[in-house]
Amino acid sequence: MTFHHKTVEAGPHIALIGAGIMSATLGVFLKELDPSLTIDIYERLDTVAGESSDAWNNAGTGHSAFCELNYAPQKPDGSVDISKALHITESFEVSRQFWSYLLQKQYITGPHTFINSIPHISFVWDEENVSYLRKRYEAMKAHHFYSSMQYSEDASVLSEWIPLVIEDRDKKQKLAASKIDIGTDVNFGALTRLLFQHLQSLDGVTLHLNNEVRDLKQDDNGAWLIHVKDLQSGEKKSLRSKFVFIGAGGGALPLLEKADIPEGKGYGGFPVSGQWLKCNNKAVIEQHHAKVYGKASVGTPPMSVPHLDSRMIDGERELLFGPYAGFSTRFLKKGSFWDLPLSIKTNNIYPMVSAGLHNIPLTRYLIDQVRQSPEDRLQALKDYFPDADMKDWELKIAGQRVQVIKRDYDQGGILEFGTEVISSKDGSLAALLGASPGASTSVSIMLGLIEKCFGEKVISGSWQAKLKEMIPSYGKSLANDAKLCEETRQWTSSVLNLKN
Repeated sequence: MTFHHKTVEAGPHIALIGAGIMSATLGVFLKELDPSLTIDIYERLDTVAGESSDAWNNAGTGHSAFCELNYAPQKPDGSVDISKALHITESFEVSRQFWSYLLQKQYITGPHTFINSIPHISFVWDEENVSYLRKRYEAMKAHHFYSSMQYSEDASVLSEWIPLVIEDRDKKQKLAASKIDIGTDVNFGALTRLLFQHLQSLDGVTLHLNNEVRDLKQDDNGAWLIHVKDLQSGEKKSLRSKFVFIGAGGGALPLLEKADIPEGKGYGGFPVSGQWLKCNNKAVIEQHHAKVYGKASVGTPPMSVPHLDSRMIDGERELLFGPYAGFSTRFLKKGSFWDLPLSIKTNNIYPMVSAGLHNIPLTRYLIDQVRQSPEDRLQALKDYFPDADMKDWELKIAGQRVQVIKRDYDQGGILEFGTEVISSKDGSLAALLGASPGASTSVSIMLGLIEKCFGEKVISGSWQAKLKEMIPSYGKSLANDAKLCEETRQWTSSVLNLKN
């Protein structure tokens, strides 16, 4: 859809599309680096953090790779590869530094409203899985990131760690768990709202709710013409911006296609919906205080990793189990059923079909998930909570994830279970595609985007100094420097009021 206007408004320096954790993080970064910048944020809903960043739509683990087994896969030779875990752990440590900086500057307040300490536990059963978890523990324990990790195969010890999980379990069943007490629970919806409150207090920042970006095109001078519709008044307007970030979650792909940059060709999206079982029995909720992650069944995708998850949401302790996957053609929870069909273009149809043919087990898994009965869901829960009673649980719809499909010269197209920043060659536009572990690594992702799109400014002395003020470990490796990691953790734990 293209709008025709006699006038184009003089717009902001920076346009952020989507009012989630990514846009909030980027906006705060850029205003710190250059307070003179003007920033407009456009959000189609009537609230910020209404889609993937919302607590009920987001896994919220504070993905730090402490308990998520899919970040430490077993190789064909039987050894465990922790390289991805190390990368994610470091990224989360960077997020903690940025949030600590904001709290010390009093840009945001009340760390307990968005982050709290909670043990992260990996739990498995049966000989093969126990052997894997033991190897994973040995590989991770040797690294300073995970030096406080504990491991046990003793049912009496496990009963102290996770009583709900161990109670009334078959005594002959071989069990094992690893535990690390410095894990966190993060409410990214609450954090996003705090960041936007701060942004709105700054000169030159305007948040436009109920405003949907319908089209964007680059003009001959390199600026972006953005066509917006006010969904309340019906008014349409066009404005010009020097830089555009498309951080609209599942809505990013259609806008990237409209932008029509060469770097965005060949990308597709595969939407996966999610569901939780939410506990409504306070007595049960109070008996479990941990994030317990298990191992995905053979042949199922990483997104299917089951977890019995203790959460703090809006000041209340909650208990969730899931996720149960489903399929919808919507790209957003409040999107359109036409999202997937309309995203198919001549430049991405081959990668999308190829990715589909290479992921038939995923399709089969999603069909099985959609067909699940309440009894099927209860049985999956009982694997982690043997005494679970269905009357204590209700089904709650989670957010939509759109997994990245990209062109691959060997396979035609591949499905990726991560996040990816696509930026134009001139650095004037960037889009974020994908899902997990997005929110938890939002600070590192936005730092990478700034380095790609604002390269000349990033190397300036003033921006370098400011980046190191916001992220004390910037330019250094926490994974390679145990002393720096310990100093950083002590500082962020103190500011964020977390266990260390």
